[in-house]
Amino acid sequence: MTALPTALITGATSGIGLALARRLAATHRLVLSGRREPQKLPDKASYVGADLSEPGKAADVVHMALREAGITKLSKLVLNAGTGTYAAADAEDAGTIRHTLDVNLVASVLMAHRLAPLLEAGSGKLVLIGSVAHRGSGNMPSYAASKAGLSGLARSLRSEWNGRIGVQIIHPGPTRTPMHENAGYQPGGLDRLFFSADAMADEIARLIEADRPATTIMIAARLRRLVSGKRS
Repeated sequence: MTALPTALITGATSGIGLALARRLAATHRLVLSGRREPQKLPDKASYVGADLSEPGKAADVVHMALREAGITKLSKLVLNAGTGTYAAADAEDAGTIRHTLDVNLVASVLMAHRLAPLLEAGSGKLVLIGSVAHRGSGNMPSYAASKAGLSGLARSLRSEWNGRIGVQIIHPGPTRTPMHENAGYQPGGLDRLFFSADAMADEIARLIEADRPATTIMIAARLRRLVSGKRS
């Protein structure tokens, strides 16, 4: 029996990451990473605890866990973990800014470089989960900057790896996840425009297979789901 390809997903203990893991569970051996293990993992998935606010240590922990599990190839590396604060630029102190950049950007750079040999061995693909905020978003300057950085990282790695490893960045639109509450953002009536985590995971899974280098999930995706009768 042919072994399933391995996918590693960061930020996979809640929200989009966990919903995406459930969609990939049937076709991949899953390694899920986060700060806290969820109450219920998808069947046969394994968990690696890693705090991305310490990017170098987190990359070491994940790499060591894969080696100890005998995993030498990755089919997909989905760097989904993210954090942010909803506040004006002058309301963020240096520690808050550093935390956002470490989790969203620095950890992604280090994780990508550290696990590149496993992706190359598995003819795999790096999938960066950005945000529509990468074009700029009021009251989330550090978050927007970190996600814009991911776009630059995707372009750079696509050039550096030159076809040896696939690179894709997907920018989700507004999605109902615990991150908004943690960030202090209250959408009010705009909440009706948000995707559910399950709906967004559907769209991301579809785009991973479509293999477009860069995609934003917004109005077109919502219209497509309405026409097909899917819930938002």
